[in-house]
Amino acid sequence: MGTSAEPEVSVVIPCLNESETLETCIRKAVSCLEKHGLSGEVVVADNGSSDGSQEIAVKAGARVVHVEEKGYGNALRGGIEAARGRYVIMGDADDSYDFSSFYPFIEELRKGADLVMGNRFRGGIMPGAMPWKNHYIGNPIQTKIGQIMFRCPIGDFNCGLRGFTKEAYGDMGLVTTTWEFASEMVIKASLKRMNVVEVPIILHKDGRSHPPHLQPWRAGWRNIRFMLLHSPRWLFLIPGLILLFLGALGFGLVLPGPFSIGVAAFDVTTLVISSLACILAFQVVAFGVLARAFGAAQGLLPPDKKIAWFRRWFSLEIALLGGITLILLGAVLLVAMFVSWYKSGFGPLEYEQAMRLAIPAVTLVALGVQIGFISFFISVLDLRTK
Repeated sequence: MGTSAEPEVSVVIPCLNESETLETCIRKAVSCLEKHGLSGEVVVADNGSSDGSQEIAVKAGARVVHVEEKGYGNALRGGIEAARGRYVIMGDADDSYDFSSFYPFIEELRKGADLVMGNRFRGGIMPGAMPWKNHYIGNPIQTKIGQIMFRCPIGDFNCGLRGFTKEAYGDMGLVTTTWEFASEMVIKASLKRMNVVEVPIILHKDGRSHPPHLQPWRAGWRNIRFMLLHSPRWLFLIPGLILLFLGALGFGLVLPGPFSIGVAAFDVTTLVISSLACILAFQVVAFGVLARAFGAAQGLLPPDKKIAWFRRWFSLEIALLGGITLILLGAVLLVAMFVSWYKSGFGPLEYEQAMRLAIPAVTLVALGVQIGFISFFISVLDLRTK
């Protein structure tokens, strides 16, 4: 293993009571460095082990970094920030990943990759190495979600063995502190359109006698939830726009008069449901715009050109003007209904005729008021503080 002041490679291994397998992982990493003549180091980011893992790491030739803040993400962050290498290889300390075979990651990084992910499905999964629910349900679903939502060019979203450049890591701006750190890395790299590639790896059965730190079902849901929170477009905008289309379609078909499809008749009740759909849809879309604006302002999400264009052309003043216009249109319909009531001597109104004025009127007023207040809220997000 090279001993230069600035090694090319840093192998970072997070650790919490991994005395059974830690030495094996370190020795495999050292053997890979020596075999390929790499100048490198092994950094063990200890998160408060009480089983002697620290002493084992030092004796095996690793540098131990003590990370007091609890959490998988905190441990990795502490180890990565302490790493001196240009390239970082990270992987778990349970001996499920073969650290003696990480050289293909270095080859891809030298070619210009920013993030290199291992793919266990392409390389092979040894018997007993992955529970069936992770193999056939959890990982495929989460990988597909990542491909759709973030256009991740990978086939194994949750693989823990990966490599990246220190420069790319700094550009990602990772903020999570627990095990979502690994998912955030892939999401941020994809959102920033970094060069992400894959190499096949073999997943081995881990060598620990104690169960994993994570509970698969709970971890799977938290990971999907984390992915949804980082994609306002799929969580808010797309569902909201679909609902808005359906609501507007209902209005267009029924507002002129009763509408039938075969034996199914649609009338005023459909107008009520369409009104609800439009109001809810606008709220959901507005949440998407707010979430995107907040995420960009806080550095959680990269700037979105479409949202930036939308907000540049639809300023607070224009939005307020649009909201007031909708309110006035709704008021005109309410006045028309009042005039009709007046002409009837303030007696009972014809039900269908009244509803065809009242429902669009209250819908327009509700949308106009929401546009006004949401526009002010977006402007609050634009306020800059010292």
